[in-house]
Amino acid sequence: MSTDAAASPERDDAAHGLPDSADTAPAVAGSPATVDGVALARLYGEPLFKMPTDLYIPPDALEVFLETFEGPLDLLLYLIRKQNFNIFDIPLADVTRQYLSYVEQIRQHNLELASEYLLMAAMLIEIKSRMLLPPKVTDDGQEVEDPRAELVRRLLEYEQMKLAAARLDAMPVLGRDFLRAQVVIEQSLAPRFPDVEVVDLREAWADILKRARLHQHHHISREQLSVREHMTKVLRTLQGVRFVEFQDLFEVARGPAVMVVTFIAMLELAKERLLEITQAEAFAPIYVRLSYVPVEAEAEAEAAA
Repeated sequence: MSTDAAASPERDDAAHGLPDSADTAPAVAGSPATVDGVALARLYGEPLFKMPTDLYIPPDALEVFLETFEGPLDLLLYLIRKQNFNIFDIPLADVTRQYLSYVEQIRQHNLELASEYLLMAAMLIEIKSRMLLPPKVTDDGQEVEDPRAELVRRLLEYEQMKLAAARLDAMPVLGRDFLRAQVVIEQSLAPRFPDVEVVDLREAWADILKRARLHQHHHISREQLSVREHMTKVLRTLQGVRFVEFQDLFEVARGPAVMVVTFIAMLELAKERLLEITQAEAFAPIYVRLSYVPVEAEAEAEAAA
């Protein structure tokens, strides 16, 4: 309600000797007469001089929480740290008593919220009852782990996460602790293109050459090769030597076409018995030599032909 907001201007005016607003401003039609010159509030612009008798205020309209906790572990850790208890040796009797008193206060106002805290209270009572029993010994002679060990582990982990969250929350956040500076400059400037480096020119030139190779046309030229000419070359090569290895008669550097014509020329010479192709044994090198035919045998062969 805006009691102070409506009352303070009139009180200040009276204190400084200023004329009352009721004297200077025209009276609102149908407004009730003022009792002491101070209205409790204004409702839809109309002054309210006394509390209405039929005003309903819900029970939960105003709640004040002096201590708020995020869960059962947060409450339990608060009770331990507030009284400087050793977390590894928790006096469960005192802590449980204080814990239950707080849970009782919550249960009176919000039973649904208290259900989470009641589960932790049951766990504390169970741990306390297990501590009252004589300690058990395992088969190998060792004592059973302290019933409070699991609770201590959960409390330590929760405390670490809570401290880490507090450190993160203390860091500056955009929009909460600072704002990003933004400057808008409206100017019509001539566009400035970026500078071209030598490396960029080289890469562009290499890309153009690469694309040019893709559109390159193949020119096929026809070479005139004569078998008779290569037969003469083979005979000249074999003159004056006893034999020549088969692979030495081919000119590999001149390409496959010349090698094919040379091979055909050798076959023609062998067909005409002008050279002999011999081999000493299987998988041995092949040799070529001029064939030796006596003059008489050659004459008889020509006569028979």
